[in-house]
This record gives sequence, structure tokens and C-alpha cells, in this order.
Amino acid sequence: MKLAVLKERISGETRVAATPETVKKFIAAGHSVTIETGAGTGASIADAHYKEAGASIAKTAAAALKGADMLLCVRRPGANVLTGLKKGAGIAGLLDPFDDAAFVRTCATKGIDLYAMEFIPRISRAQSMDALSSQSNLAGYRAVIEAAALYGKSMPMMMTAAGTVAPAKTFIMGAGVAGLQAIATARRLGAIVTATDVRPAAKEQVASLGAKFVAVEDEEFKAAETAGGYAKQMSAEYQKKQAELVAKHIAKQDIVITTALIPGRPAPKLVDEAMVKAMPPGSIIIDMAAERGGNCTATQPGKTIVKHGVTIAGFTNLPTRLAAATATLYSKNLFNFLPLLCGEKSEYAPHWDDEIVTGANLTRAGKVTNEAFAAKTPAAKKATPKKAPVKKAVTKTAPKKPVAKKPAAKKATAKKPAAKKPAPKRAATKAKSKPKES
Repeated sequence: MKLAVLKERISGETRVAATPETVKKFIAAGHSVTIETGAGTGASIADAHYKEAGASIAKTAAAALKGADMLLCVRRPGANVLTGLKKGAGIAGLLDPFDDAAFVRTCATKGIDLYAMEFIPRISRAQSMDALSSQSNLAGYRAVIEAAALYGKSMPMMMTAAGTVAPAKTFIMGAGVAGLQAIATARRLGAIVTATDVRPAAKEQVASLGAKFVAVEDEEFKAAETAGGYAKQMSAEYQKKQAELVAKHIAKQDIVITTALIPGRPAPKLVDEAMVKAMPPGSIIIDMAAERGGNCTATQPGKTIVKHGVTIAGFTNLPTRLAAATATLYSKNLFNFLPLLCGEKSEYAPHWDDEIVTGANLTRAGKVTNEAFAAKTPAAKKATPKKAPVKKAVTKTAPKKPVAKKPAAKKATAKKPAAKKPAPKRAATKAKSKPKES
């Protein structure tokens, strides 16, 4: 395959989809790689390093895309990029399809195969391809670093001849990949760390990192996890009790880091203005869900503000704040995924019988293929009711002919004197049918 890697066009995005290390591996696997000039600058990778690894350097995006079988990207490319790809080519990246359903449909129309790296199934065999985990891991680390930079005191306890500075009390809301890394980082920096999550299994994970678990641990909580390891929807009563407990706890914290982010949905609100107001002056909130509206009601995506004496940071792309590291991991995720899109001779031939490929795939052969995406897309929901009435109208007209004939026959028999005898039989059958319906 001919692989193309472009400079990311989204403002503030500094990551790149390939590194010199993965370029060497791609070439060793029988592929050719073309990099747009300057693509790795934000991740501290010069064009010369790519050239040394065996890649070709193209002066423009159009030149890099010419004849490409696959575009490897970090974020969703612009519509102008699609014109440079041939029909039947593929795109793999963190595409955020729910944010731009029109882009997905356009790719389907143009015959371009889309693979969303955030849709990679979370199964053991796909762990090395799980881009969401690799990026969230480093984002959780960076969130604590940003909090430490904004915090006006020290994270660890500082004992000096002049006196002692108390350690920062840090509360992590959500113990997923990002949350667990945030806990570990805050602990390494010497903070007193507590954490919460709605999944019972998270309690043990939090404790293993040396943090204290905070949650209403009633009977409902004990059954709050599905067989697949996901959190169940909690009752309104439980949510109220949990909110009251969290509100009391937050009032004593110096740093709060929220991590609850659900792809394709608005971020759940975990911290309201009353909680912010109750925090000590100089406290910090790092809202890792800012890109989806934020877990804090006061968060302003992309901005750092001060409200009620509390600094609230709404970073929308924390992985870019350590692009050299995140690009290294992400490019390896792509490298591990690519063999599932190749044939024996390294040509573009996706393994359509593989659940990882079908799970990540969004479009194929001119159609939107991913059922999860299609079900949640507003356009898809509007399209189904329009088609349904047409089908129903056809099926309804067909039985009208035999129904119309039957009444005519009944009238004809009613005029004949012999028709009086079968009348009781009809009444009997109706009487029998009634109890069956009831």
C-alpha cells in the first residue's frame, strides 16, 4: 500500500500520525510512505528524520495524497482532502464521527472507506490498537501537571525551617484510564488523593494506587456494573445521595480533576456552581471533558477562568500538550491496526470477517456500515420514518381487493331465503372468537 500522512489542519493539533520509528516498520512490511512537509513539526520531528527512515517528502497535501491507498491521520481531515483521494482508498484516524455525520456520508458517497480509531473494540486482542486508551492515559498525566502549574501552593508536604506546607488535597472524579493515571501522577507528586466512580470494580483499582475511594456504597452501587464492565444507569435516588456526598467532599479539596467523557454525548454534569463556590479560594478544577461541554457547569471550553476564587481550566485537547509522547503511542496504534487492512502482498485488502475491522469501519462500498453510528446519527433517525410510510402504503393497498369482494358476497346471500340458515353458524363463530381474544 501507499500510505499518506498529512500535516494536521485542526487549530492547536500538534500530533502526527506517523513517526520515523513506525515509518521504518511500515516500509519493512512492504508499504511506501509519503509525508507532507512539516507534518511532524509539532511533535518535534523534522522532515529529515522521516527521510532518513525511508519516507518520501511531499511539498503539498495533494502531492502526498496522489495515488495513496490509505490516509493515516490524527483528527478528521477537511472536505478538501477527500477530493485528493482516489475511490476505494481508506482513511484511519480519530474521526469524531458524531460531530460531523455529513463527513461520514460524503465519504460513503465518494467510495472512501473510513476507520474510526475510537471505535476499536475494547477486547484483549485489540489492546495494542486502542488509541482512546493510549491518548487518555497521557492526558490524565498531563491534567495533574497542569493542575500543579496553576495551583499556588505545593503538591507534596514541604517541611522547612520556616514552617510546614500541607500537601494538596486532590479529588479525581472518574477512575477510567485517564482517572487512574491522574491518581498515580498526583500520588507521585505527593498529594493526598481521593477518587470516585460509579463502578464497584473501580474501588479496588483506586485503592491499589494508594488513594481513598469515595462513594455511596449501598446495594444499588454493588450491582452498578454490567457483565461487560460498563457502568449502569443509576436511579435518581442514588444520584441524589452521591451528589450530596460529593458536594461535602469537594468543599474540602484543593484540586479537582473531572474525567467523565462519553463519545458522541454531552458530558455529564458532576460539579455545579454551588460546589465551586464551596471550594477554598485558590482551588483548581481541571475539566477533562471540556470538549463535550464539561463536567463542571462553569467550564468554558478552551478557556481558563476564575470563578468564586476557583480557577477552572477547560482544556479541550490535553494530548497535544505532550505531542511527542502521544504521537509516538498513537502511531504505534495505527501500525498495529494496519495488518488487518492488508492482504498477503501488502495490498489494501481489509479483513472484513474480523470484528476489529468491522467495529472500526464506518463506510464501505458507498454505504454507511457502522450500526452504532447510524443509530445515533440524527440524519439516520429522520430517514427511517420517511421510508416506512411508503412501504406501509404498498402493503395496505394489496388486501383491499379481497376485503371489498367479501361484503358483496354477503349481500347477495342475504337476499336468498336459503341464507337464513347459515346465519346462526356465523353468529356462533363470532361468539367463539370473542373468548379467544379476551
